Amino acid sequence: MWLNPPSRGPAIPSGIVRLLVLFPAFLALFCLLLQVQKRSVDAEFGVAGSGQLVRNPSLQADLGDEPEKSLPSEMEDLVREMNSIAQLTGGIKQGSKLAIATTTAAGLDTIKVWMRYHKTIGVSMFYLFLNGQVNHEPAIKELNRWSGVKLFPNDEKLKHRHAHSRAWNETWLSAFFNKPCNNELFVMQSLNMEVAIMQAREDGVDWIFHLDTDELLYPGGTETFSIQEYMDGLDHDVDAVVFPNYEGLAETDDITNPFTEVTLFKRNFAHVNSEQYFKKYKMVARGNPNYFTTYGNGKSAGKIQPHLRSNGAHRWYIYGKKPKEITSTEPTVLHYVYNKYADLKGRRDRCDCAPTDEDVKRCFILPFDREAFLASSLKEDEELRQYFRERLVWSERDNVRELLKSGLVVRIHTPQLLTQMYSKMPDAGLILAEPGESKTTVMDAYQMPVEE
Repeated sequence: MWLNPPSRGPAIPSGIVRLLVLFPAFLALFCLLLQVQKRSVDAEFGVAGSGQLVRNPSLQADLGDEPEKSLPSEMEDLVREMNSIAQLTGGIKQGSKLAIATTTAAGLDTIKVWMRYHKTIGVSMFYLFLNGQVNHEPAIKELNRWSGVKLFPNDEKLKHRHAHSRAWNETWLSAFFNKPCNNELFVMQSLNMEVAIMQAREDGVDWIFHLDTDELLYPGGTETFSIQEYMDGLDHDVDAVVFPNYEGLAETDDITNPFTEVTLFKRNFAHVNSEQYFKKYKMVARGNPNYFTTYGNGKSAGKIQPHLRSNGAHRWYIYGKKPKEITSTEPTVLHYVYNKYADLKGRRDRCDCAPTDEDVKRCFILPFDREAFLASSLKEDEELRQYFRERLVWSERDNVRELLKSGLVVRIHTPQLLTQMYSKMPDAGLILAEPGESKTTVMDAYQMPVEE
């Protein structure tokens, strides 16, 4: 079936017209089946309806058997039908224009599903700053095919722009200068965000987010499962919105795709009962240095306006005034971190640092990242896998049940169902860019000085 009609030329086939006419009813059926499936799952695992956060943990049901790792059988036929029309639809409606900037070295399949999910919830533009395996011509050519995507290879132009950023003359990022590994990445992300702001102005974007490709925005509490709906409902004087992060928890040691397999999340302390937080802190931390294994300060969206700048990789600021910043009470960022054994084992290859207590302090910002680097560098494979099970795999059903009842962890299924569906589609159901869609970026016009 022809899924990508050109902007001009032959008339749209009558079959496509019929699909477009019937699509609203079809989408309603899809949503109904999602709700039916979620009600059965929620009853089993103790989650409030529609995957929203549980405000009263005492209402949660007892935890049942281990969650399924594949699409529910009653949805398989629907997925096959959705494959044929997925490229004709998206989550973008009239309203705020949203963009996500990311610095990524993830695989193509992960990036495609990640983008398709965020298009579903209302994101229009993606600014991909490329590193590693995707910073090469074949991957660049592939990613450039898709609508709403602008690419920033890590080339000499971008490096020159970084080197001449005003951030080097200020103090807000200076604590991370001239340090290796994660510190270097943090600085790179911050400098990339400056370029992304310039691009967002060119593209008429209203709000910009900074996310990694192991994170998903979760628009909990919205009627249409739309982050665009949430942003449209903000007061006009809001300059920035903080989305508290929830950390994904592996329940087995054989996870290969966290987006499609992880449904249990540790809730941010901004969204939990403080008495329960302190009472069960030791159980939640599981011997790790902090409540979360990685960051706990969330990610944020910044309103595009004059003098907006990044304030590190997690916040935005405005030159000349203090921004009005609010914190979301329901929409969150789901962070799928250390969910795979390969994530832990691969930590040893992330940095050229010695596996000593002193050297890891130069390389890693967060305490658990330091501990993980030492463990992956010094432990044999079986010992490291046992460490992974003890510190990062939540297989103790009684503990999970207790934490669900206390509201410190929560089951969230909708991202799993959507990413499972998109993973089954060719190219995740993304829409090809129209022939006239501009792929020009602000870096294309950037002029490097001629060397004398």
